[in-house]
Amino acid sequence: MSAPCEPRATAPASAPPPPVPPVPPVPPVATASAPAARRPALDWRIRFAGLSLIWGFSFLLIKVGTEGYAPFQVTFGRLLAGTAVLVAAMVMRRERLPRSARTWGHLTVAALLLNALPFSLFSYAELTIPSTLAGICNATSPLWGMVLSVVALSEDRPTRRRVAGLGVGFLGVLTVLGAWQGFSGLDLPGTGMALLASFCYPVGWIYVRRTLAGTGSSTLALTGSQLCLATAQLAVVTPLFTSAPTSFPLLPTLSVLALGALGTGLAVLLQYGLVQEVGPTTAQMVTYFIPVIATAAGVALLGEQLSWNTPVGALVVLVGAALTQSRPRRSAAAPPVPEGSLPATQAPGSPSIGPAGRDPRLPQP
Repeated sequence: MSAPCEPRATAPASAPPPPVPPVPPVPPVATASAPAARRPALDWRIRFAGLSLIWGFSFLLIKVGTEGYAPFQVTFGRLLAGTAVLVAAMVMRRERLPRSARTWGHLTVAALLLNALPFSLFSYAELTIPSTLAGICNATSPLWGMVLSVVALSEDRPTRRRVAGLGVGFLGVLTVLGAWQGFSGLDLPGTGMALLASFCYPVGWIYVRRTLAGTGSSTLALTGSQLCLATAQLAVVTPLFTSAPTSFPLLPTLSVLALGALGTGLAVLLQYGLVQEVGPTTAQMVTYFIPVIATAAGVALLGEQLSWNTPVGALVVLVGAALTQSRPRRSAAAPPVPEGSLPATQAPGSPSIGPAGRDPRLPQP
């Protein structure tokens, strides 16, 4: 996943999720003294490649982390490191935390659905399944998202192409799992946990859209606060199911730290920066590189076995996911969106959750 650069009135693609129904847009007020936005030091293509690599390698890092720590400890470590990165960014930008108790309550639920639960499920899943399979399971999130959006958001009417994409995507899932062989040699509990983790993301997105739109807080403030709450949740849960580690093996420790600082902290900032600069259509292409990189990393660096149905099925899943994201083109440009509301666009990998807007967070592995 999903999470970033604070939203601006003139850059709707970086704003957090839109209310239902969306509030009337407020046009920006032009001022002669407004400073021009600084051009990023790195070209967006370099940052795009970096984001793809970071999230693609996350599954390998989870696998290595679980070789030295319990799954809950891996999740707690990554959340702690990721929160530290976002808190540092919030301090540098002088972001204010949300003040409403209601907002904090909804953020607590969002932290469970988008961070604590799926991160923990992936960690437990990779105890018994290859990192390559976990990466491909993560790519099914847009498929679950379409199913849920049709059920939960009545304004999201499926087209024939999107319905076909759903069917193609789940056919790809069956291909990856080797359904014609009766799922022989497949660890069903581990695979089920990975698929459940990918299912958590669209559930969380829909919840965020319905409850956290129009809060007035920036995306960075909301995401940083959400990660803080997820870290607190794991700080409570981890001691109940694990004992304190007696050693800190170097490679698993570095993997957990990299997983958090890069995959849960820096990647979130990169992703929102890309959405703001090049728009969600281009930025969302990162989704299709993640399972490819995850598969290549697992095979090349971990020596995981790869049968023909895994890459073929993964390709079919990605084609289906792309079809479920297709929407009719609009001739008119989207109007500016006020601070604290959702854009009428989509960011990398997020499932469609209605024409009024889509959550800009990608499911983090």
